[in-house]
Amino acid sequence: MADTIIEQAHEFLRSHLSGRIRFDGDAVALRIVIAPDGRLVASVMVAMIRALETVLEIPDDADENLHLMVTLEAFEESGAHGALADRWRIYHGDPPDVRWGIMTIDAARFQGHFIDGEALQRPNRLAAIEPSILRQINQGDRALLRRACVAANLESEQPIAVGVDERGIDVRRAFDVVRLRFPEPLSVEDSALLAADGSTALRAVEQALSPS
Repeated sequence: MADTIIEQAHEFLRSHLSGRIRFDGDAVALRIVIAPDGRLVASVMVAMIRALETVLEIPDDADENLHLMVTLEAFEESGAHGALADRWRIYHGDPPDVRWGIMTIDAARFQGHFIDGEALQRPNRLAAIEPSILRQINQGDRALLRRACVAANLESEQPIAVGVDERGIDVRRAFDVVRLRFPEPLSVEDSALLAADGSTALRAVEQALSPS
């Protein structure tokens, strides 16, 4: 049961990239992306960085949703983590603030269960080939990505793949980012295929998701 809850919580996190952050009695809407090492990245306010305790509610404070206790530290866009700011922009567009923060997940609560933060903060094993995969998907037959989204009830006229890991593709639509989840986690062979030939892999996803 514990492993099942952890997997559900992890996929819930991957599928919900917006929520609210609570700090020093305030609550502010926040959009996040997941860094290659599994930490969370956001455009933040100075008050968030200085707060002694920060809790991220995804997507809101309902008991059954995901509550993350996080440690937030600032980083400079011009520094070593600058690519993370670019990643956020690719997902969400213009940031609401000029400051950036990266969050370590300390602990979590999901559907009444407490989870160690390390169990949710998982590196993306496709990070090294993610640019190749996204290029194959977005520069290939765009109708394939649209049909895969329709099969998953995530219709979009102009979907753009913005992130990928072994369990799914993050797809930017006109006003949000949604999760196109693979029917099964990608194997090493599947990952290599997706990097080399996005069309073949997306056809397989579409067929697996379409009603029989």
